[in-house]
Amino acid sequence: MSPVGRPLRPRGKLLQEDARRHHRSLLIQQLFREGPASRADLARTTGLTRVTVSDLVGELVGEGLVEELGAPAGARVGKPPTLVGLAPDSTHIVALDLSADDRMSGAVVNLLGQVQARHELEIGGARGADAVELVHRLASELIAMTDRPVLGVGVGSPGVVDAGGTVVDAPNLAWTDTPLAASLAEALGLPVFVANDANTAVLGEHTFGQTGDGGLMVLRVGIGVGAGLVLEGALLHGHLAAAGEIGHVTVDPDGEVCACGRRGCLETILAAPRLRRRLAEPGIDRDAVLTEVGERLGATLAPVVGTLNIHELVLSGPTELLDGPLREAADRVIRERTMPVSSAGLAVRTSTLGDDVVLVGAAVLVLSGQLGVS
Repeated sequence: MSPVGRPLRPRGKLLQEDARRHHRSLLIQQLFREGPASRADLARTTGLTRVTVSDLVGELVGEGLVEELGAPAGARVGKPPTLVGLAPDSTHIVALDLSADDRMSGAVVNLLGQVQARHELEIGGARGADAVELVHRLASELIAMTDRPVLGVGVGSPGVVDAGGTVVDAPNLAWTDTPLAASLAEALGLPVFVANDANTAVLGEHTFGQTGDGGLMVLRVGIGVGAGLVLEGALLHGHLAAAGEIGHVTVDPDGEVCACGRRGCLETILAAPRLRRRLAEPGIDRDAVLTEVGERLGATLAPVVGTLNIHELVLSGPTELLDGPLREAADRVIRERTMPVSSAGLAVRTSTLGDDVVLVGAAVLVLSGQLGVS
């Protein structure tokens, strides 16, 4: 995970003890974002010397992360440059999404975020230690589904998760100070990265979605409700790693009791299980309910948009709930309650990555942690 203030994507030379690792990240990042390039092009775009680039590319080719691709099509007369590119299936990533209310999902993902295999396990009411055991089982079974080396394991978990991968508090799974990353790493013998599912989703959208360069907020709706934010190129963690816990902002003091123990949190009206139950009640006007929830969501988010000047607000979760009346109402209320300068360029949309946004984001946790790219 990138600390507050550190750009997610390295952009320039760094003269310090870990310069070599940083320079490797620069090269991998360039190939990751822009595709195959010659050594000369890599030197020009990264600002590194040709000698350094040649040395590092040789190292990466030897490790299998980068491969020689030959000359570009239409090369001119004379000795053409040799292109190099990432070898996307040289190593795989195991990604887990724990955000659903009824199942834990996982996938084997390559270095370009492409899903190679899928697997899931029903939660069946598992909580506490039983839920942790289920995560271990899912990760182990996914590792057995690939014949490639595994770069690491990424996990998007509900709740507050600290920088070390300990789930500080996840009421819906009855986890408190649960060292999920440490227990998985010990059991699997692999690097493990765990983050809040909304933070994981925003990383997936930032890296593989269709986002612009402005502030990005992903509102993740699943078993709970949370938000992830990327501001000026850095993931926002906040004090005690609790940035984005908007699901536990009170929107109705007389509302239902929340899993956190308080009453009337946003989660009590927007979390997928609760919203589905309400929509299933006899005689319910579906569009009216979704519009009402969208208006409450818009009123909750308007101060955030106005304060941070968010450029894109992405709703991530069940499309049949979030797209349509709910999204439209939230969009309208945000614009009604903020100055035009704050919301004129705002895009409110659902995720282009669909149900895979947390899985792909979990892969980004590993890419960032192990290769320094995102």
